Amino acid sequence: MTDPGISVVICVYTEDRWEDILAAVSSVRAQSYPALETLLVVDHNPALKDRLDREYKETGGIRVLANAGPRGLSAGRNTGIAASHGEVIAFLDDDAVAERDWLRHFAEGYADPCVMAVGGRTEPVWASGRRPAWFPEEFDWVVGCTYKGLPPGRVRVRNVLGGNASFRRTAFDAAGGFATGIGRDGDRRPLGCEETELCIRLTRARPDAVLLIDDRAVIHHRVPAPREHFAYFRTRTYAEGLSKALVARSVGAEKGLQSERRYTTRVLPAGVARGLRDALLARPGGAGRAGAIVAGVLTAAGGYVVGSVRARRSGTTFSSAPIPGASTSQEGARARTGSGGGTHE
Repeated sequence: MTDPGISVVICVYTEDRWEDILAAVSSVRAQSYPALETLLVVDHNPALKDRLDREYKETGGIRVLANAGPRGLSAGRNTGIAASHGEVIAFLDDDAVAERDWLRHFAEGYADPCVMAVGGRTEPVWASGRRPAWFPEEFDWVVGCTYKGLPPGRVRVRNVLGGNASFRRTAFDAAGGFATGIGRDGDRRPLGCEETELCIRLTRARPDAVLLIDDRAVIHHRVPAPREHFAYFRTRTYAEGLSKALVARSVGAEKGLQSERRYTTRVLPAGVARGLRDALLARPGGAGRAGAIVAGVLTAAGGYVVGSVRARRSGTTFSSAPIPGASTSQEGARARTGSGGGTHE
């Protein structure tokens, strides 16, 4: 594929992020590699949809859509995929802005026909102006950003990170869409991992598929003040454990936890050691960072155990049905059986 047309999907849900949404759209419009179109998918918020319709009614290349599925990020993304026209579909968080060459670096990755997904690097923009001294870089995924431990450069990975990612359209033909019942759902507990589950399904359906992260494809993600506090850190790590339990139920623990084993046995112990060293050298936040890493691991593990038990007891299932209009002839695109709703705390 040369110079693929890229559709950008931005899922939105609240007017509280109005200025962030406008900034995200502006960053897409300023790309050095122009987007084919930008789709704003509104998650069951008619007032926000009406306001966006008015804002962009005279602006070409921008479409405002209502989420056609159940409430939540996964269904919103699936709505955007189904409505898009690009050979590649890119996803940008509604509280992030992309650097000028973001889409250009994505497009370069698809020169190899085996590449099915390309992700990028997400940098935090702290509301306080700088990283809290106690907050370990190894846990930047807590605030939706690239974390310490991911390899640099353009590298092959198990999964891309959903707020800064792109997929070839044929990936959804092979694997179906994002599973509902895993990812975020408005103001509910901050679950995640829907992109992990999709990527594992994709490589099962297409064993030759290559998934990349290119750290030159950069976005800057706003971290609001409440997320700089330990209370959110604890809540988010617990929710990650719940989410990982659902992923393991969907694709099996071997694949669902493959990358996490390396992370917990190599990356995090090194982070604890650095924190303790900094504490001994009287550097700010060293002991806090070491303690936060230990607390994060324990809280995530607790969430995983609780999520696994609840899933077994309730027979929890969720939907990963094909995207409307995509090919359903391949095994990977077949819908899972079940309620399609999943469970949330």
